[in-house]
Amino acid sequence: MTLTSTLREVPLFSQLRESDLELLAPLLQQRDYTRNKVILFANDPVEAFYVVVSGQVKLMLIAEDGREVILEVMRPGDFFGEMALMDEEPYASSAIAMEDTSLLALHRDDFRRCISDMPGMSFGLLRALCSRLREADHKIGGLILLDVAGRVSHLFLEMAAQHGDDHIPSPPTHQVIAQMVGSSRETVSRTISSLAAQKLIALTPGGITLLNREALEAAAGQLLQRRLKERKERVPRPGPG
Repeated sequence: MTLTSTLREVPLFSQLRESDLELLAPLLQQRDYTRNKVILFANDPVEAFYVVVSGQVKLMLIAEDGREVILEVMRPGDFFGEMALMDEEPYASSAIAMEDTSLLALHRDDFRRCISDMPGMSFGLLRALCSRLREADHKIGGLILLDVAGRVSHLFLEMAAQHGDDHIPSPPTHQVIAQMVGSSRETVSRTISSLAAQKLIALTPGGITLLNREALEAAAGQLLQRRLKERKERVPRPGPG
């Protein structure tokens, strides 16, 4: 597979013209990181924009007492570093490879030139940022309104959606899940055991299978939102005049 065809698989670049992709490809530098290697430290200046080609990267905050919170897990096709390049502020979180990972890096000046010269990339970036803002709103709401069982249920539903079915192969460790939902490993372990005991999920050597999606959605506060939306869509709109 050529680099331009690889770039075509990245949502941010999917709408670029072929001529733009050919101009972009030589500007990108491949960087490889082994598992647990730090890519960026929080508060360090960021000199490049990164696209994940393979592997996984966790964006995280580390408190003074050593507690770690995972803000987001970046997978192939995802990107990070763009905000620091646009507002010239240090990056807010640390980026660490969760497994052997390959990235494509675009230097600050090249990134800004591409944003200026390639409308397709600009619109792709805006769409991605809007999506992240919505996801951040949902995450903040979940941390405020949901208990740990609700947050874990929401996370499992998101992970299953990424794979397109009700199975989550190779799920994160309980420690990583705890960092993602803002809880302790012990509480998360008890919560997962409880979900399994209630037959909402099944724990197998091959991963986690969702057995009762509706109950998980209810725990995650999604079922009510979906039914309210469906009800709203069924209400006839008033006609003109």
